[in-house]
Amino acid sequence: MPFKNRTVFITGASRGIGKAMALRLAREGANIVIAAKSVEEDPRLGGTIYSAAKEVEAAGGKALAVQLDIRHEDQIQAAVQQAVDTFGGIDVLINNASAIQLTPTEQTESKRFDLMQSINVRGTFLMGKHCIPHLRKGKNPHIITLSPPINLNPKWMGGHIAYTITKYSMSMLALGWAAELKGAGIASNALWPRTTIDTAAVRNLLGGEALAKMSRTPDIIADAVYYILSKTAEKCSGNTFVDEEVLAAEGITDLSKYSVVPGAELYKDLFV
Repeated sequence: MPFKNRTVFITGASRGIGKAMALRLAREGANIVIAAKSVEEDPRLGGTIYSAAKEVEAAGGKALAVQLDIRHEDQIQAAVQQAVDTFGGIDVLINNASAIQLTPTEQTESKRFDLMQSINVRGTFLMGKHCIPHLRKGKNPHIITLSPPINLNPKWMGGHIAYTITKYSMSMLALGWAAELKGAGIASNALWPRTTIDTAAVRNLLGGEALAKMSRTPDIIADAVYYILSKTAEKCSGNTFVDEEVLAAEGITDLSKYSVVPGAELYKDLFV
C-alpha cells in the first residue's frame, strides 16, 4: 500500500470532489487532513468536515478534521501545524478549494472578484507556501492543484474573465512550483475534468439537476489523483493533466461507470 502512513492535506474536502479524493486515498491507508469551512450542515450543500472525517475513517484511513478558510493566512498556518503535530508531517497537498462565478465584467461585483482572487489565487499560493517546508521532508511529495490547462483562446475569457484569470493563475502556480521545487524532489501538477462533475456548485449555481444529469461523478477525479500520486515525484511533474488522459495512460478507456446517468450525453467542462 504505497499510501500507507502518507499524509494528504486536502482543501475543500468536506464534500464533492474533495471528499471523493479523500475517500479514494483513505482506502489506500492514507492519513487525510479534511480542511474546509463547513462545521455545520447546509442542506443545499451537504456534509461537514466532521461527517467527511467519519467517512474517511470508515474507508480505512486516519482523518483529521480542521476548520479552515484559506483566505486567512493565520488559519492556514494553524491548520498546517495541526496536521504536522497529528501525523508527523505532510506528504501531499491537494489544492481543491475554489470559488466560482461565471459572469461578464459588468455583472461581476467587486466583492465576488475579490473573493475569487482571495481563495483561488492567494489562498492556493499561501497553502503552497506553508506546506512546502514539510513537503521537502515528505515521502514522495506531490502538489496537485485543481485547475485547467491554460488555453488563451479568447472565448474562455469573454464570458467570465474574472473566474478564468483566477483558474489560470492556479495553473501557473502549479507549473511554477514544478520548476521551483524540482531540485527538492517535489512534484507539482494541475488536474482538470474533461466533462462537468456533479457537485454542489453545478447543482446550485451553474445548471441545476439538468446539468448534473449530464455530468460525471467526482470519482473520476479521485481515481486520476490516485494514479498521479502513485508516480514518483521526479518523473511526474509540470503537467496540466485532464482526467481522461490520466486514466487512458493507465489503460482505462471505458469511463461509463463515472456517468451520473448511464449512457447520458455528457457536457464538456470549461477550458477543454
